Amino acid sequence: MQYWLVKTEPSAWSWDDQRKAGSKGEPWTGVRNHTAKQNLAKMHKGDQAFFYHSVDEKSIVGLVEVIREAYPDPTAKPGEPWVVVDMKAIAPLPHPVTLADIKAESRLKDMALVKLSRLSVQPVTAAEWTLVCRMGGIA
Repeated sequence: MQYWLVKTEPSAWSWDDQRKAGSKGEPWTGVRNHTAKQNLAKMHKGDQAFFYHSVDEKSIVGLVEVIREAYPDPTAKPGEPWVVVDMKAIAPLPHPVTLADIKAESRLKDMALVKLSRLSVQPVTAAEWTLVCRMGGIA
């Protein structure tokens, strides 16, 4: 299993929206960065991701699971190379983990969220995943 972090503006698609999509999940549409697109294409069914509220909140608020691997983004213009994966909500973090919390933890200094802050779909190492889950109240 691989781990990821996906960013969203809560005014466009929030954790509550993701949760309400239920077990059928929802396509992760609108990614328009080639590195982020490549990361979506690397995702496999069963991979998990942190659900990150960007802009004002800047915090990891939940966990999602990939339930369908990459396919063409239905919101893309014809001929554009963008892809989506379908994700479903797994669980909220009991204690959201803020960007400030992550930056304050020296063991997370190399996390993509710190180093590549603008990238909307990022890989997360197993060690980072475990530590952030602990910080968020999931053992």
